Amino acid sequence: MAQTLQAAARPDSLADLASQISDAVVNITTSTVVAGSQGPNPIVPEGSPFEDFFREFQDRNNGDRPRRSSALGSGFVISEDGYIVTNNHVIESADEIVIEFFGGDELEATVVGTDPNTDIALLKVEADKPLPYVSFGDSDTARVGDWVMAMGNPLGQGFSVSAGIVSARNRALSGSYDDYIQTDAAINRGNSGGPLFNMDGEVIGVNTAILSPNGGSIGIGFSMASNVVKNVVGQLKEFGETRRGWLGVRIQDMTGDMAEAMGLEKTSGALVTDVPDGPAKDAGILQGDVIVNFDGTDVVDTRSLVRKVGNTEVGKAVRVTVFRDGKTVTLKVTLGRREEAEAIPAAQPSEEVTPDAPTEMLGLTLSPVTDQLREELKLKDSTKGLVVMDVDETTEAYEKGLRAGDVITEAGQQKLSTATDLQDRIDEAREAGRKSLLLLVRRAGEPRFVALSVEEN
Repeated sequence: MAQTLQAAARPDSLADLASQISDAVVNITTSTVVAGSQGPNPIVPEGSPFEDFFREFQDRNNGDRPRRSSALGSGFVISEDGYIVTNNHVIESADEIVIEFFGGDELEATVVGTDPNTDIALLKVEADKPLPYVSFGDSDTARVGDWVMAMGNPLGQGFSVSAGIVSARNRALSGSYDDYIQTDAAINRGNSGGPLFNMDGEVIGVNTAILSPNGGSIGIGFSMASNVVKNVVGQLKEFGETRRGWLGVRIQDMTGDMAEAMGLEKTSGALVTDVPDGPAKDAGILQGDVIVNFDGTDVVDTRSLVRKVGNTEVGKAVRVTVFRDGKTVTLKVTLGRREEAEAIPAAQPSEEVTPDAPTEMLGLTLSPVTDQLREELKLKDSTKGLVVMDVDETTEAYEKGLRAGDVITEAGQQKLSTATDLQDRIDEAREAGRKSLLLLVRRAGEPRFVALSVEEN
């Protein structure tokens, strides 16, 4: 019975589907001028009669003359008037881009816009007739186990088709906006920028990367999900660049002990570690807030929030719900534009410093910030808190990454000046029946929250 079900689920042939959509898939050849290479120099004694000969030979054959370097990739047409999608890394730095169509025709392409964050580029060709094109599908409906088909120009071999299944969803590689579909359909060099189709002939991904120890396909390929690509392509087509929403917070994922320390029932949401000048600060979002809902969508973790904010229209007023002091607060935030805000420096504290003697607690040896420590650690003049002088390697604090040189600026979401302040926060947490205390720790200026146990042994 199992074999019968398996046979029924597998398509008899992909030939009809391939024939239907192959005319919209293109090969891309790029050409770039690079500086010439001198190559290895023969060792010729100075004054030798061969010295002039070898110099003339090198000038004629190598010298510093520029040369052209070519690269191959894939892409697909998304409109009859000649818009083509590919990977940014396929056409990056190219000064000539040639599109080869399935029938053998060639056209030069111009770059409409690129987005290095998602590795997507939009090209345009001018044709004397409407071009065959394919449409984007809804990548969110793709299920693990669904059949998919990849098309492109692997290893420069020309138009090729490979098939497999969706192996996994929502993979992240390195970018803030990553949402990759993992597939075992064969993807190799040259497939970059080509489409990943579902069985309805819709593009649900752009083939971008492979995981391989030898440079060839081992059945682990990654395609950027079409729902990400559609948004990027729409902006590139309209503006020639991306315009992502910007909330203006620095965030980290919640953990179980952090949730317990704050009185949250679920380990979800994005914990705000810093609020620089920007939309969030103007709207009243505070450091230590947990963002639990953004524009009507529950926030699972930091990655989901970054993607949701980035895909939201710049200038839109959205409702943001945060968990603060044991209750939820809803604020209205007018989003800025991320591309314009990336150079904005983080907010700087302005409190004074009150020195005191080193103290041991929670497995940490702590000292208030002094002028000497401020100079040694290159802290801002306004920095206030407790400097970690040493960490007991047998304690939870060490396991959770605290190290000498860290600065604890808050405990229980209240600012610290002295060790007495920290002890008061510990006592308050114990009296309230909390098992953990939330600390705000800065290392080289970068903030993060850490929850440490305050249970007495």
